[in-house]
Amino acid sequence: MPDNDIDAPETGVSFVMPVLNERAYLEHAIRSVLTQELTVPAELVLALGPSTDGTTELAQRLAAEDDRIRLVDNPAAHIPVGLNAAIRASRYDTIVRVDAHSELSPGYAARALETLERTGAANVGGVMHADGRTPFQKAVARLYNSPVGLGGGAYHGGTQEGEAESAYLGVMRRAVIEEVGLFDETIRRGEDWELNLRIRQAGHRVWFDPSLSVTYWPRESWLRLARQFRATGAWRGELVRRYGRRNGIRFFAPPALVVLVATALVVGALQLTGAISGLISAIISAVVYLPLLAYALLVIAVASLPGGGRLRQRMWTLAVLPTMHLSWGLGFLGGVLRGAGDTVDASRLGTRNTPLP
Repeated sequence: MPDNDIDAPETGVSFVMPVLNERAYLEHAIRSVLTQELTVPAELVLALGPSTDGTTELAQRLAAEDDRIRLVDNPAAHIPVGLNAAIRASRYDTIVRVDAHSELSPGYAARALETLERTGAANVGGVMHADGRTPFQKAVARLYNSPVGLGGGAYHGGTQEGEAESAYLGVMRRAVIEEVGLFDETIRRGEDWELNLRIRQAGHRVWFDPSLSVTYWPRESWLRLARQFRATGAWRGELVRRYGRRNGIRFFAPPALVVLVATALVVGALQLTGAISGLISAIISAVVYLPLLAYALLVIAVASLPGGGRLRQRMWTLAVLPTMHLSWGLGFLGGVLRGAGDTVDASRLGTRNTPLP
């Protein structure tokens, strides 16, 4: 499918969406885009990866029904590659990144355009509001929306408008992202953070507006969640290798937990074999086990707090929170030590999703 090469982009909005194995979510995501009320022309460019669940056929049918939908190929299935292909094929001067696992709130695009104009920012983002259908997915969504789950980034529930480190999805000035070189196609996860770093280094502003809201549907199974977080952690480790302390301190908490758990296992083995005992054993136990006990109590407290749902959801919370932290932390350590290499989010491959109602 050929790109549309235009030297001077027209005034309007180009929504760009990378898609891979999202049949259960795609139609809802597209509807939330096409029902945005705008006073300027708009289009939706889908970058289609090699899906195995009928997503491509669904996208082709939807494109045949609405000429605002355009399709480009993304045979590599990598998100930044697909985003760049969609941007290059688009025709308008404002780029809105959207995700097949998300749904834009009514008025999202119009409000974002107003915020771009009002603030002069290069990129504007809002709140990622996670939601779920099953007890498991609801538990994951609650932790996504909690600072305990994902570290308290502004777009996970911030309420104060202002300059930000990054933006969820993002409503971007095309001229600026072309100036800084679009998305880095060597980065498989965290590509939005890296792009926003270059935007800020070029002297432009990234802006958070809490009035902007996007509904995000998390992974539907424990294994898929663990795979997703391991891949995300690995690429954050890669970004630490590349950019060092430009990465926020909160990113180092999950790997610290992994190191603590590993240390506790080693200490426990030494204590069982009698290699360490007495006062030394007691001191080491206090240093190693007490922080883990505090973490366990934190997990129990989060599962017990009001708003935690029914019993099954609360039980899933007890499993999901450590899974998120430990999977991410393990991936991070591997990414720092060896680099992310060809790590991909395997949770997106060969999926079988439950359709949305």
